[in-house]
Amino acid sequence: MAPRHAGVVFVFLLLVVLSSCQKEKQEIKITPDNYHQAVDKITEVMVHDIFSPPVASRIYNYPNIAAYEVLCQGNADYKALSGQVHKLTPVPVIDTTKNINLEVAALVAYLEVGKELVFSEDKVEIYRDSLYNSWKIVNEESFNDSKNYGILVANHVKDWLATDNYAQTRTMPKFSVNTEDPARWQPTPPDYMDGIEPHWREIRPSIIDSASQFTPSRHPDFSLEKDSQFYKELTETYEVGVEIKKEGEKSEKLEIAQFWDCNPYVSTHKGHLMFATKKITPGAHWIGICKIASKKVNADFSKTVYAYTKTSIAIADAFISCWDEKYRSNLIRPETLINQHIDENWEPVLQTPPFPEYTSGHSVVSGAASTVLTDIFGDNFAFNDDTELRYGLPIRSFTSFNQAASEAAISRLYGGIHYRAAIDLGLEQGRELGKFVVSKLQMSVNN
Repeated sequence: MAPRHAGVVFVFLLLVVLSSCQKEKQEIKITPDNYHQAVDKITEVMVHDIFSPPVASRIYNYPNIAAYEVLCQGNADYKALSGQVHKLTPVPVIDTTKNINLEVAALVAYLEVGKELVFSEDKVEIYRDSLYNSWKIVNEESFNDSKNYGILVANHVKDWLATDNYAQTRTMPKFSVNTEDPARWQPTPPDYMDGIEPHWREIRPSIIDSASQFTPSRHPDFSLEKDSQFYKELTETYEVGVEIKKEGEKSEKLEIAQFWDCNPYVSTHKGHLMFATKKITPGAHWIGICKIASKKVNADFSKTVYAYTKTSIAIADAFISCWDEKYRSNLIRPETLINQHIDENWEPVLQTPPFPEYTSGHSVVSGAASTVLTDIFGDNFAFNDDTELRYGLPIRSFTSFNQAASEAAISRLYGGIHYRAAIDLGLEQGRELGKFVVSKLQMSVNN
């Protein structure tokens, strides 16, 4: 080979080697949108798999905690949850000799825990693998180190979540319906399903001391006497439903009821045909509001994970608290009593969910989530809620998280599925729980 040609070949090979080395040293860029998209993917799979509201709250809680604990390893602005959250021990210490991108590791931990908690793991794996491939191309060494650490933390969190009594509640007996007592809950149309998650009070909470810590005041005593408080509330639910039906599509109360429905499984019966409509749960709606707020303030990656984690902890504990009361008071739904004693043809605007009435789950969860979000983003935080757009519902605007929570709560009256006491006292129950979470959790040095 001529000297000149040999020199050209050498320079070319040198450039290839230098280019390859430079590519390997590139940093994998992660944005808050990457985390929002991961949360959206888990939500999408949960909707597909039809998880009940309490179970869905658990599926949000653990992946967010895993991601947050990863980020705490390299961010002095945030404090680890170990030692604060019940029974959570410190996650494995990061190996500083490795080229670990904590944001990549956090996403790995989120998806690895998340896919273990849903049925359709393959849907999460397809999404996860597409991310893995894109990161590997940018910097294979950093990707592998980050992935290995993310999986290490994910495994630690999975070992911890396996001890929360969820597995044990899968084998506990179904809820026994008391047909002798007229005040007790009865399965409701159209499917007359068994009571969902009657043993949810047995799930280990994250922050609250016990499932019964925030037991609400007692609902009005059951009575069908027309001058009793209970009967007045029953009549109110009936009359509001009649009013909405008369107003039809122009009713704002109807719009509010539909916007906050958040029933993950609504069945429709037409003759011999039955089909289901899948939607998000109440917890998922508030996770969506957390996303809206995070994006509005341009929260960085760490604050985004922090916001999701604190909110999901409050939501998960709120469901434990609410379900403890539901199956203790075991109160009959308005639909049953109205059909029996007032109007046999009356139907609620929304489909009555299959569990006891008191307190309102959406009220408790909304009270808790709104209190935590106010702590994170401030009061009088105006936002446009587009969470339900994918389900064909218009955007609603709110001047604060508390206003949104109040509307979510009253939507249950408009929907015909709750009495007034379950709404008002449920919202109070949730807000008190939310305040407790805020006071007990020391996560951000800035909050």
